[in-house]
Parts: sequence; C-alpha cells; structure tokens
Amino acid sequence: MSDFENLHGMIIFAKVVETLSYTEAAKVLGLAKSSVSKEISALEVRLGAKLLTRTTRRIQVTEVGMTYYHYCYRILHEVKSADLFIRQFHEEPTGSLRVVAPVTFGCQCIVPVLNRFVASNIHVSVDLDLTDRPVSLEDDNFDLAVVIKRELPGHRNYRPLMDITWGIYAAPDYLRQHAEITSPDDLTRHDFILFRGPAHTISLPFRKEKQKKDIEVRSRFRANNSIALVNSAIAQTGIAYLPSYIAQEAVDEGKLVQVLPDWEMDIYKSYVLMKTDSYISPRVRLFVEALQKALSGN
Repeated sequence: MSDFENLHGMIIFAKVVETLSYTEAAKVLGLAKSSVSKEISALEVRLGAKLLTRTTRRIQVTEVGMTYYHYCYRILHEVKSADLFIRQFHEEPTGSLRVVAPVTFGCQCIVPVLNRFVASNIHVSVDLDLTDRPVSLEDDNFDLAVVIKRELPGHRNYRPLMDITWGIYAAPDYLRQHAEITSPDDLTRHDFILFRGPAHTISLPFRKEKQKKDIEVRSRFRANNSIALVNSAIAQTGIAYLPSYIAQEAVDEGKLVQVLPDWEMDIYKSYVLMKTDSYISPRVRLFVEALQKALSGN
C-alpha cells in the first residue's frame, strides 16, 4: 500500500469527523454522499482498522479513529499552510512597511534599497525610524528591525545581511606629514579619531595570519556621529577608526586611504529581524529578499 494512496481518504475522513455527517462532509468537499461512504470504507480496509461506527441516527468515532484523526488534522493543517504561502507569494505587496535601523547604517545601506523598493512597488508606503537605541519589534510595532551585532541575534526569526569590517583611515596629506606606518606598533605615536566612549583611550585589535596585537591608542577627537569622524579625518585631525562602509565614499574620492590594510580588525554582522508570527506579508518578504540581494552583493 502506498502512503500517498491514503491522502484523499484522510481528507474525507477528517471532514466527516469534524461534521459528524456524511451528508455535510460531502457538501463541503463537493462530492456525492455515496463517494464519501465508499472512500471511508476503502480507507478502513487499507488500514485494517474501524475508524467510524455509523447508525441510522449518528456517527461515532472509534478510539483508533480519533487518534488517526489527529494525524490527519496535522497533515491537513500543513497543506493549508502551504496553500496560504503560495497565495501570499503571488500577492501584490501593499500597505505600510515599518522599518527601524541604526542611524548611519540605515542612511547609507538601507535607504538606497528602500528607495528602489518603493519605486518598484507602487502600493507600498514606508515608515522608517533611524535610531541607535535598542528597539522591540512587538512593543514598538515595527515589521522589520535591522541590527548590527558581534554574535547571532537572540531573536528567532532573522536573516543575515552583510559583514561589517572595521579599519583605520587617514587623509593622504596627514600620512605624508608623519612617519611611515608599517606596523600596528607605530600607531601609538598618532592621535586618533574615535566614536565617543567613556574613555579617551581604546585598545584596537589587529590580526594577520597567526599574529595578534592589541594596540592602545589615544583619541584627540571623539564624536557620536560617523560623518563628523570622517570629516575630521579628511581635515587631518588624526587617524579614524571606522566601519569600512562609512569610509568607502571618501576612499573612492581619494580623500582618505586605509592604513595597514593587510591587518584584519573588528568584524561585526548585520541582520534583519522579522516578527515571529507565522504570517509574513508579501511586502515584508520581498523587501527582505531585496535587502539580502543588495547587501550580500549577489
């Protein structure tokens, strides 16, 4: 007996159990009452078990039949979920897409993708919140949250976006006016431009093959805004420690160069978090796909 041979009978049997009526089950399924009766009998023969007892007044489900029904119910539920997924897949995205993202990463990496997404989906509107404070998808009523972390998110429903590498950058004229930097050990003689923190010194990690170095450097200029740090580095205030995506435009324009590019520094990862309910709207699904495609470089 093939396992698939029973699927049609399982659907009919489940509907009979739910309605306790061959007539009602036949009506719901669009079948003749005689077809329902024959299919139940054939199913019982194939299983070698009595699933229903039928009198002139009512239908009763046997103990074996009730246990079997629970298996049928789970299978049918999955079938319905699969059908719903396909319907959603083909639906046109509509409604408001509520997104929260870190300020700088959001401006430079998320907004360009959002602009293209809005242009391609005329029935979708976007509500973007750029903030560096911790957020909750459920409590703050967002569809998606973009986060940057060292470790995997504790959230159950997430997708990876891109790695965020860090490096040190300086203006070409600054480097020409100072002694050549050939090793991380040379950095202690320089002033640094850093994201604002509680201390004026920071230990920078460097890795190259089997070598590992932690170099303590002093900041002369600190700020909580990456654009300010980039502008300060261009103005030759010192060497800036920055995520590569923040420095890339200035590097492309020749205003900054990466110092010690052969040494690896911090690597963070970005993720997009989605609500944990089973329903994912077309606008959310399509935008997540667009984000992954744009930021992974595929």
